[in-house]
Amino acid sequence: MKLQFLGAAKQVTGSMYLLELEDGYKILIDCGTDMERSIDFEVPYEPAPFFPFDPSLINLVVLTHAHIDHSGNIPMLYREGYEGQVLCTPPTAELAALLLMDSANLHLRKLRAAQGESRKKHKQMDRLLRRGDLYLQKDVEDSMSNFVTLQFNKKFVIKPGLELTFIPAGHLLGAAHLYFSVTEGDQTKTLGFSGDIGRYDYPLHIDPFPMPACDYLVCESTYGNRVHEDKVEPIDALAKIIKETCLDKPGRLIIPAFSVGRTQAVLYTLNRLIEERGFPAIRVFTDSPMGKSSTRIYSKYLAYLNPEARAFQKEYDDLFDVENLVFLQSEKESRAIRNYHEPCIIISSSGMISGGRVEQHIADNISNSYATILLIGYAAEGTLGRQLMEGTDLIRVKDREYRVNAQIRKIDVFSGHADQKGLLKFVANQKPEHLKTVFLSHGEEESMLEFRDEIRRLGFSDVILPEKSETFTL
Repeated sequence: MKLQFLGAAKQVTGSMYLLELEDGYKILIDCGTDMERSIDFEVPYEPAPFFPFDPSLINLVVLTHAHIDHSGNIPMLYREGYEGQVLCTPPTAELAALLLMDSANLHLRKLRAAQGESRKKHKQMDRLLRRGDLYLQKDVEDSMSNFVTLQFNKKFVIKPGLELTFIPAGHLLGAAHLYFSVTEGDQTKTLGFSGDIGRYDYPLHIDPFPMPACDYLVCESTYGNRVHEDKVEPIDALAKIIKETCLDKPGRLIIPAFSVGRTQAVLYTLNRLIEERGFPAIRVFTDSPMGKSSTRIYSKYLAYLNPEARAFQKEYDDLFDVENLVFLQSEKESRAIRNYHEPCIIISSSGMISGGRVEQHIADNISNSYATILLIGYAAEGTLGRQLMEGTDLIRVKDREYRVNAQIRKIDVFSGHADQKGLLKFVANQKPEHLKTVFLSHGEEESMLEFRDEIRRLGFSDVILPEKSETFTL
């Protein structure tokens, strides 16, 4: 049996692992977008295989959760010849459909922006729309018809000698750890894939479940060298910032937040502030059509949420219907709020400020000393979010430079990832005498190195940081 690391190797995005059994059966675990890879539309496109393997030879895909850095290249997989199923939980299937369709629409917008839409460029546009490194709506529809959903904590027999169990991971609605049991000959081996590990006591999401004892463990390490700084509850942290930015002065608060997961956590926390603490109902603009759709999915799958959220729903009838909330749909509505001069909160995607409507809100407000940008999650290298976190004085948005006069605040209480302590707790559920190898993925190398040392202190001697495309025989 072999395990190959095809993405998220010494970087956070692009999760993809290929597990090949002794009989040649091939399972692809996640198929995510590499956010550090960019497409240069100025360079002539040369057709070439998108994947470092033949998709038609893959037997099965298993998806840990819906985030695009885990699911984003699934349509490409079908486009290049894959004909099998994608196994995931029911909420993951619905959220992935939203995210993948949004990604397809983004591809189309980028193509049109790169080439314009004049008739003289129509022929060139048609060629670009058939690029082998982009997918469109039809590709998403074709892939989603092959999704098959499984429930948590129920062993599923994929074929004789191969079993899979989805285990709740927290992090996102429907997110799962994967637990494989593989019997080859008279020997059974077990493999665990952490997916993204959630935080304990997070708004809405359940706590991550422990992984059963396994022989090999692939563990994410996003925050492998960091401990979450904020010790207060999310509701207290948000109350303090809103008071300082919108009540003590007539300012506006811009919160870049991913449409799926983070937006719902913020809305739920705002709703708690108003209903449970009598907080003033400041106007809240949620500027993300996908955010509205994903909020409906969260409301649909109440059974997947934590007990506190379910109790709030029972008492107040709705988790997310914040008083004075406006969901913005069109880009015209989005642009219009620059003329809204009362204190307000704007929640818009993307969370890393790498595309999406939030870029325009940042451009409109970054030079305003009465505005505050609140960063609430991880931002990858090269994103505008990372630049603001690092204290830049100037930013560039859509080829224009802006001076940073707005307050830049950051809190990590809404980060959906376990920190070093949470990750170590996850690994410590294993026994050093049983677990043969820990493979670290989904983290920057500096984070992985420190996390490796901490794991070794727990008594696990074989901890490996795979290189991209590196293959291991298990």
